[in-house]
Amino acid sequence: MSRPRLAYLTGEYPRASDTFIQREVAALRALGHEVLTCTIRTTGAEHLVGPEQRAEHASTIRVLDSAKRPLRLARAHLRWIATRPGGYLAALRLAWTTAPKGLRGRLYNLLYFLEAGVLAEVLRHEGVEHLHNHIAKASCTVAMLASALSGVPYSFTIHGPDIFFEPHHWRIDEKTARARFVACISDYCRAQLMCFASPADWDRLHVVHCGIEPERYSVAPHDGKRLLFVGRLAGVKGVPVLLDAVAALRARHADLRLDLIGDGPDRAVLEARAATLGLTDAVRFLGYRSQDEVAGALAGTDVFVLPSFAEGVPVVLMEAMASGVPVVTTRIAGIPELVADGESGLLVPPGDAPALAAALDDLLASADRRRALGAAGRATVEAGFSVRTEAAWLSRLITTYAEGDPPPAKRAVPE
Repeated sequence: MSRPRLAYLTGEYPRASDTFIQREVAALRALGHEVLTCTIRTTGAEHLVGPEQRAEHASTIRVLDSAKRPLRLARAHLRWIATRPGGYLAALRLAWTTAPKGLRGRLYNLLYFLEAGVLAEVLRHEGVEHLHNHIAKASCTVAMLASALSGVPYSFTIHGPDIFFEPHHWRIDEKTARARFVACISDYCRAQLMCFASPADWDRLHVVHCGIEPERYSVAPHDGKRLLFVGRLAGVKGVPVLLDAVAALRARHADLRLDLIGDGPDRAVLEARAATLGLTDAVRFLGYRSQDEVAGALAGTDVFVLPSFAEGVPVVLMEAMASGVPVVTTRIAGIPELVADGESGLLVPPGDAPALAAALDDLLASADRRRALGAAGRATVEAGFSVRTEAAWLSRLITTYAEGDPPPAKRAVPE
């Protein structure tokens, strides 16, 4: 079976918060695919926290940088006008008809069309046979338009939850209709997309989990009172609820400690809230960390907590479970497809600080309970969320669709 030459496109690559995409690219390369990585925007230095990010950054094509060069931009579009005039006009029409309402929306889609001309030229020059996008927003609009210009087929991975807040703005119906297939990160995500996609397209919606490398994470004794959160410091992650829960637990667990890895727009506000709650001595804000540093932090913690209000299926939960760390998180979206409440972790209602505190108190009080949930969590990740298995399924989808004989199953059938 031949392996098509691929291009990967995201809005910003590589990012410290999207290491799962880097792992997927590496796994596809290990399977024999050549993978050209492309990004719309240049990644900020704060995301280049490890050797993996720096190496990918150095070899990734930056579309917007090229589009800002007038001669490069003009040459790309003139080539498509000369070689595929009908396709060029069709792509331009597509950019206009799928634009969000209003002058601003039209303007942005025309800018995406200009970027798509540059990307399409890269695809042609590099002999790319299939384009895949992650995060089905603006970068997926560029992917759809580049596909229309070049004739190179595309697919995309849809995550949620925020894409489903504005499905009509991002025209996920049209993107789905034009894609060869769509990779949905969970059954919940697939069902959400089915709300907006035509029933005629449902058979091309497949479940492809984001994956991790379980062997990268060591299982260590988790016999103290150390909590860990990893994620963006933004409202959707529910960190104020976590700080309230920690404050409520201090009376029973005076030696309780919480580390927060990640950064974001709410960091200063959260640091101030921790100080107001009298948690300065108990809470550390550590900023972004590399994959290896996150793995080390997981090996040294006792309970992982993610009190999000909205999620897809968080990769960081998989990483914690692979480390044998018991997890406490919220009963939302696709999380119950990863965490079975009371078996491989604990689930609480979102936004409920007392319930979160009670769940944490339950685990902090029993080392045996922590070990049992941690062991079950690692087994869950090994069985269903290995990046090698998921990349092999994605590779099969790309290859079989290219050959005209795609699998009918929404999810890979275990061999």
